[in-house]
Amino acid sequence: MTKPPIILIVGPTAVGKTELAICLAERLNGEIVSADSRLFYRGMDIGTAKPSQAETMRVPHHLIDIVNPDETLSLAVFQEMAREVISQIHSRGKLPFLVGGTGQYVRAVTEGWTPPAVQPDARLRNVLETLQEQQGKEWLYEKLKILDPVAASAIDLRNVRRTIRALEVIFTTGKKFSEQRGQSDSPYHLVTVGLNRPRAELYQRVDERIEKMFADGLIDEVRGLLNKGYSPLLPSMSAIGYRECVSVVQGSMTMEQAKVEMKRLTRVFVRRQANWFKESDPNIRWFDPSSENILNEIETHIRNSLQF
Repeated sequence: MTKPPIILIVGPTAVGKTELAICLAERLNGEIVSADSRLFYRGMDIGTAKPSQAETMRVPHHLIDIVNPDETLSLAVFQEMAREVISQIHSRGKLPFLVGGTGQYVRAVTEGWTPPAVQPDARLRNVLETLQEQQGKEWLYEKLKILDPVAASAIDLRNVRRTIRALEVIFTTGKKFSEQRGQSDSPYHLVTVGLNRPRAELYQRVDERIEKMFADGLIDEVRGLLNKGYSPLLPSMSAIGYRECVSVVQGSMTMEQAKVEMKRLTRVFVRRQANWFKESDPNIRWFDPSSENILNEIETHIRNSLQF
């Protein structure tokens, strides 16, 4: 039986995935499924560069604004939700576009990953959380780098929750976290489109995006979340931009300092994203979004790949 098709669009933050995906979905009768973990959270719009209402009205979008900032969405739950949404899109005779920059969420959907089936260990987790509080997140992250450098390379130092989960699985099973993802054949006919720009151009776009976030009211968005009672210690609030703006609201950082730190951290994030989707990967066809004929080039590639 022929596998159902899915178009995967990947690339670093600020490369231009959102607009290009919308344009392609318009041309190819598609709907967009977000695989960006930052877009899950309601009320966190400006700092995540969430698609605007005007953009989401052009093409249906899925898996955006699905949890509150104080809720968590496990990889296994996301995988189940995404596959159900993709199945519904296919049932409508439309083409799903999976768009995102969160590598593990993309792989869980497209490559048949089965997240480690290890139940949370409250006592062990409490020990790890206590160590993090006493020694610092850097100390805990270094322990993960020693035990499982592959897992550590895919986890942001600031994402303490994921670091703790990886260590919890390692200590519970005695095996590396990175080696415990079950994997089966992809359930889809996958066409992967990679977007990239020269690094200097990409960094300039990052800087411009961050400046626009502040102009659009990022500080007020963060202040509003805090006023609603969301703790600045929540994992969602550790995302780039939110933690820095919390510091601005609390008076421990100026707005200019926050901008500088956000730009620095986003550059680090861009480099980490490149670990998931490499230009040497033969399964990814790479394009430069600044190309004058980019939409026609990618549309032709997709049509040829799907033979329609």
